[in-house]
Amino acid sequence: MKIRAGVFGATGYAGYELVQLLRRHPSAELVFATSEQSAGGWLSDSYPCLDDVALVRADEAPLGEVECAFCSLPHGASMATVRRAREAGVRVVDLSADFRLPDAAVYERWYKTAHEAPQLLAEAVYGLPELHREAIRGAQLVANPGCYPTSVILGCYPLAAQGLLEGGHVIVDSKSGVSGAGRSPSPTTHFCQVNESLAPYNVGHVHRHIPEMEQELSRLAGQPVRVTFAPHLVPVTRGMLSTLYVRVPPQHDAAALRRLYQETYAGEPLVHVLPEGTMATMSWATGTERCVISLHDAGVPGEAIVVSAIDNLGKGAAGQALQNMNVMFGLDETAGLRL
Repeated sequence: MKIRAGVFGATGYAGYELVQLLRRHPSAELVFATSEQSAGGWLSDSYPCLDDVALVRADEAPLGEVECAFCSLPHGASMATVRRAREAGVRVVDLSADFRLPDAAVYERWYKTAHEAPQLLAEAVYGLPELHREAIRGAQLVANPGCYPTSVILGCYPLAAQGLLEGGHVIVDSKSGVSGAGRSPSPTTHFCQVNESLAPYNVGHVHRHIPEMEQELSRLAGQPVRVTFAPHLVPVTRGMLSTLYVRVPPQHDAAALRRLYQETYAGEPLVHVLPEGTMATMSWATGTERCVISLHDAGVPGEAIVVSAIDNLGKGAAGQALQNMNVMFGLDETAGLRL
């Protein structure tokens, strides 16, 4: 028996990635794919697809024919669609930020948008399987994490869980491929603007992904954790590299931290801790659903550097969404994923 699934927002980068993953998943069947601007046409009108997919409007999606719906819409646009899917009894993996923060007031403060479905926030599970696998198994609504938070939270998880984040502060320097900005064009993501350049944006404590990072790390640490964040766009299509600067107890050098990370992630199929002398780079993770981590001394006792690499469309979006579906429906967690 196959899980019948639909994708809302199939012509966005993450939506297109989801369609491709679902079409080759051994235990899933793609029933519908939606696009408001391209409805009535084919996915190949937007992307070079040999195995083509017809596109319909969201209000034409046959929700009664699916068990799982993926909502790959921008923040603010997902709420009504998710609400309609849940009213139809369909389990949902939402890739927007609309259900990641359990407090509607916090969401509205960071996203400057009124939350239209606050009644669903209590049932939403933050969809990072390495942290919340058991809750995801029984979830009806999973809030797929953002790409930056995935790289940062997985990079800090062992430290936060063991109370080793001295001072409750993490400095994060992240680099993302341009696909992380979405498919809608803007002056800052045009080829001529991005090519042969490196552009920081929303630096400090203003990026919308910060509350996710602080929410999960504070929960793990049992005390408030503050993140100072400097994201950058780099002239590559996909990939993400986060360099995390942390303070730890002085007796914990890189070798000790590496052992801690290896023990923490020993049973995790999608998180890989590199050996001494090997540094994580984008190429370790690009085109896969993996998170690849390396540990490094900062040259002073009590300071360490963690490097965390993911694919922003893989473990950072569509790949993680499919991983969540696998967990929700009791399938092999890595089914259909690129390891």
